Amino acid sequence: MAPGVQDVKEGSASLSTASLSTAPLSTSDRAEVWHDAVSHTFVPMTVRLLEEEPSPGTIVSHQVGPVRISRIEAGPQVVTRGPRMIAAGGPPSLILSLQERGTSLKEQDGRESLIRPGEFSFTDSSRVFRKKIDEDFTFTSFHFPRAELDVSEKALRGLTATAFSRAEGSAALLATYLTQMAREAKRLDAGVGRRAAATALDLLALLVDDRSGQSRPQESQSAASLERVKDYILRNLRDPDLSPSMIAEANYMSLRFLHKLFQREGVTLGTWIRTQRLERCSRDLLRPMAEELGVAGIARRWGFANSSHFSRTFREAYGVSPRDWQVCGRPTD
Repeated sequence: MAPGVQDVKEGSASLSTASLSTAPLSTSDRAEVWHDAVSHTFVPMTVRLLEEEPSPGTIVSHQVGPVRISRIEAGPQVVTRGPRMIAAGGPPSLILSLQERGTSLKEQDGRESLIRPGEFSFTDSSRVFRKKIDEDFTFTSFHFPRAELDVSEKALRGLTATAFSRAEGSAALLATYLTQMAREAKRLDAGVGRRAAATALDLLALLVDDRSGQSRPQESQSAASLERVKDYILRNLRDPDLSPSMIAEANYMSLRFLHKLFQREGVTLGTWIRTQRLERCSRDLLRPMAEELGVAGIARRWGFANSSHFSRTFREAYGVSPRDWQVCGRPTD
């Protein structure tokens, strides 16, 4: 982290806030500190300040779920990200900037666009880009992990370094939502913040699909969401506190949508989780570990907190008690 940057916990919100100002520094020190701050806030980049005596710069950032929101004010500069920095690694990300003051010249994927106040654009950190601003500027940026954005690489590549107006359509929906999200960021608690970030990602995907002319079949989206949820459940199956609200929050979706995903398969969420736990218990009961752990230990191992409840549930599913299953190896006809 650059000198002068402070991490602050925002009370009950438990959201990380970082702030920096180069105003107290001498003009000779500002360039180095600013370069480190920009690279820390976004991704490693080369920053070249265009003033002989650099103007003060400020960055204030808030973490909202997986999204980093930053407000930047500074003087003329050029930032570039070249092949060497990209090759150094790090998870790919998408950086969306709402231009508020000053005009930016952005270059990526063979395009060059002027981004004026009232417009926004985005940049993909996994490919070379350049941004030049010849005047004092202010913008608010949203740093999205690329892995969280469900759009095709082809669609995304066709829209980088493009100026989007906030006046109408899907761009207006996204810009309006992001503006309000940035305004409320420091007051959102952790759970609400994660849901807000999920909505922002959905609106961004909507914009990309809309502008790239792609449609997103509802069934395809639901199938992908269901697989993601199932993977999360299986990774947390041993947790006795695993609950619908916990699953929905971790996967950035509403409880209603979560239950609908399983209803389309003709099963309830609770039944699916119980079946997965019972299958693993039935296997473990036949393994050597069962002698040491016992029936109650096996049940606890897979998230059944109450052994009596487990025994009843097991009998209903397999037709025999866990102990009989352990002795016989399979239910009798």
